Amino acid sequence: MKLFLLMGVLFLAACGGSSDKKTTEQADSAKTPELVLKWESDSSLKVPESVLFDKAAQVLYVSNIDGTNPWEADGKGSIGKVGLDGKVIAAEWVSGLHGPKGMGMFNGKLYVADLGNIVVIDIAAGKIEKSIPVEGATGLNDISIDPSGVIYITEYLAKKLYKVENEKAELIAENLTQPNGVLYHNNELFLLDGTGMFKVNTDKSLTKITDGMEGGLDGIENIEGNNFIISCWEGVLWHVNTDGTKHLLMDTRAEKRNTADIGFDPETKTVYVPTFFRNTVVAYELR
Repeated sequence: MKLFLLMGVLFLAACGGSSDKKTTEQADSAKTPELVLKWESDSSLKVPESVLFDKAAQVLYVSNIDGTNPWEADGKGSIGKVGLDGKVIAAEWVSGLHGPKGMGMFNGKLYVADLGNIVVIDIAAGKIEKSIPVEGATGLNDISIDPSGVIYITEYLAKKLYKVENEKAELIAENLTQPNGVLYHNNELFLLDGTGMFKVNTDKSLTKITDGMEGGLDGIENIEGNNFIISCWEGVLWHVNTDGTKHLLMDTRAEKRNTADIGFDPETKTVYVPTFFRNTVVAYELR
């Protein structure tokens, strides 16, 4: 009789343990966000590389490379404007650029990384105001601007990271691997380089947060708190926490659908993804 009682206790314990484990796994799964398609624009954009959400104007700015060589000074580049409903307002809202990529906004101006210059666009006028040269640069890539107007910008070809203040560039890091996305957030600076996400310290050293994200790291946006969404150009989106954990959100490499430098609306939790050679922008709700 004792033997049967013992076996019953063990059986119930095992079932309880399995149930607890399943509950924990379900809870962990529930914490991982997912992407739900909202819309895709038409294909009138011209090799869109980056998307920037303008909260005040309620529009998206899209950098158009318009060519097969993203580093060629061919004068074909432009900035497009897309509505939050996915309708292309103007495929070439501002023209006269070369290979525009990352963008940032400050005090009514749109700052665009364009090969060796930071092109400054007056948003209200819809015109180029001036260009700020970064000496020696030929492959400026992504931009982030802090609340005081200081610009942080990556140089992909020369493998450097710059700080630009009062139109003067200061080298922060060099001899990087493939520096691309940069984000100033909550008094901290984050950098995508190679296959990893790094924090840039005040002494200019780098602290690795996570690694192993293949496919050409590109854009980075903060979701909330310590959570970020990161894109890889070949067609991958990741959810990353600063504790080093990461979760794959989407992989469209088999479809040959690129996911370049993303934009994000924190209020509606909408991720805006430029598809590069497919000439569209896709919006996903992050749930």
